Amino acid sequence: MTAEIDPWVRAILRCPATGAELVDGVGPTGEPELHSTDPQRPLAYPVREGIPVLLESDARRLAAPAAPPAGA
Repeated sequence: MTAEIDPWVRAILRCPATGAELVDGVGPTGEPELHSTDPQRPLAYPVREGIPVLLESDARRLAAPAAPPAGA
């Protein structure tokens, strides 16, 4: 990511549509995203200038859910 999200913020972020955990991801053109781990409705949210944009209207659908981080 261009600007890191503080760990304490990162720990509490959840998908606003499903409540699922969000993990770091990369978009189709290399931009940072947060990916939902929800198996029924996997979504990707953009991160712009280090700020997660958690608006369902800005999310894009993923083909498959992201895997939760190891140890979760």
